Amino acid sequence: MNAKVEKIENNVVKLEITVDAQEFKGAMKKAFNKNAKKFNIPGFRKGKAPKNIIEKYYGNNVFYEDAINFCCDDTYPQALQENDVKPVDYPQIDIVQIEEGKDFIYTAKVTVVPEVKLGDYKGLEVKKNVYEVKDEEIDNELKAMQQKNARVETKEEGSIEKGNIAVVDFKGFVDNKAFEGGEGKDYELEIGSGTFIDNFEDQLVGLNKGDSKDVVVTFPEEYGKEELNGKEATFKVTVKDIKLKELPALDDEFAKEVSEFDTIDDLKADLKEKKWKKQMN
Repeated sequence: MNAKVEKIENNVVKLEITVDAQEFKGAMKKAFNKNAKKFNIPGFRKGKAPKNIIEKYYGNNVFYEDAINFCCDDTYPQALQENDVKPVDYPQIDIVQIEEGKDFIYTAKVTVVPEVKLGDYKGLEVKKNVYEVKDEEIDNELKAMQQKNARVETKEEGSIEKGNIAVVDFKGFVDNKAFEGGEGKDYELEIGSGTFIDNFEDQLVGLNKGDSKDVVVTFPEEYGKEELNGKEATFKVTVKDIKLKELPALDDEFAKEVSEFDTIDDLKADLKEKKWKKQMN
């Protein structure tokens, strides 16, 4: 692992972290071992398909998310320690390069402890706040873990419904002209996630694999690109595939699969303790 630190402004720094190809290969293997038993590939017993077959069936990036998490969990704290960087919030992670067989490179932009000059603080009374972890916070963390470990498989029959993942090609036009950033290939869009603007996703409901449609939307007035603010756009969309997303039940089996604990109650207790310690530090 190699890290470069760049001071961006006042108390914000950006770390560029390079994970060598061999270490990233190991993370990919861990991601495969974690997820292999979830895949049901024709011609193989469930969980017995080799990595290359799963990647051919689901795409080369099927294990990237977990591999990225493994790499960042290992190398980000190490980069902080080696470069004496003291963060005060979560980092903004951006992927620079990811491809099996090559170095994995990412950046982490983070706010750090500002340099301050102490004034006269003796004799001051300080009130210590006691932080209480709410059940809602733990539920949200469990839901995030549930989404991360969802099983995705091809929908053999039927049209697009909310909650499905539509694999689409699209190209956007404003005033009959294509615009920068308005084109995508094999884009996986979860219907109902609110990822795309306006009612784009709603207009895909009911389409079948192979269908094409002109989707008309209006960009928000403050979209962020002046040339698109408030403009009506037409996206030519083709449905390449439809996938089902099956969320695992939040039970004891789930806890065993995603953690070191045997019950969901023990997992919740651990999440609560970690969250409390983090807030109190």
